[in-house]
Amino acid sequence: MSDPISDPDAPLPELRFLKWLVTALAVTMIAGLLTIVTLLVIRFNQPSENKLTLPETISLPEGTKAASVTMQPDRIIVVTEDGRVLAYSVSGRLTGQTRLSAP
Repeated sequence: MSDPISDPDAPLPELRFLKWLVTALAVTMIAGLLTIVTLLVIRFNQPSENKLTLPETISLPEGTKAASVTMQPDRIIVVTEDGRVLAYSVSGRLTGQTRLSAP
């Protein structure tokens, strides 16, 4: 190893250590990015376990319009514009309803 005082072109020991740290950081970041991309590809290629299916038809009560629809594995919830909450089975049969009170 050359002496930095006698050879002005020789790298300082602190700079060699810093260069090693920067290289290690770059390798770690590349490995982390590859890991994240690999996990995302694996996750998106897995089949969904929770497939929700809509029934052929859902009959809303006369004169109502749906404001929002929420699906769960065992029921479908429809909130109407007039403030009613309608619960349907996955087959499309109305199983219950209630009216929301005004705030």
